[in-house]
Amino acid sequence: MTDLTVGDIIAEKTYHLTRDSLVRYAGASGDFNAIHYRDDIAQGVGLPGVLAHGMLTMGVAVQPVVEWLGDRGSVVDYQVRFTRPVSVDATEGADITVVAKVGVVDDAGARIDLTVTFDGATVLGKSQVRVSLAGA
Repeated sequence: MTDLTVGDIIAEKTYHLTRDSLVRYAGASGDFNAIHYRDDIAQGVGLPGVLAHGMLTMGVAVQPVVEWLGDRGSVVDYQVRFTRPVSVDATEGADITVVAKVGVVDDAGARIDLTVTFDGATVLGKSQVRVSLAGA
C-alpha cells in the first residue's frame, strides 16, 4: 500500500444506473424531487429528462476507492464539484465511469483524484479523495 506512485491508476469501474436506482436512492435519502423520476417535470424546468441525484453520483464515484482501500485504510476527506448532470434514460439507464488515480503521496497518506464521466463528458470536477493508509 505504501508503494504508491503519483499517476498510478488504482481503480477503474463503470456503474450502471437505472430509474430503479433513482427510486431506491430517493427512498434512502428522502430526496423525492420529481426531476429524479418524472420526465415531464424535469423537462418542464428545462432539463433534458430525469436526472440522477447529485449525491448518488458522488457516492457511486467514491466506491472504487473504498473497495481498493478495504480494511487497509480509510477515507478522511472527499470533495467534488458538480459540473454536469447525469440523465438517466427510462429504457437504457446511464453508465457512469470512474477512474481513480494517485494524485499525491505524503506522510498523511494519499490523495486520489477521480475522473468521473457520463456519455463522454466529465460530470464531477475536482473530485478528490484523501485517504489514510494503514502502516503508512
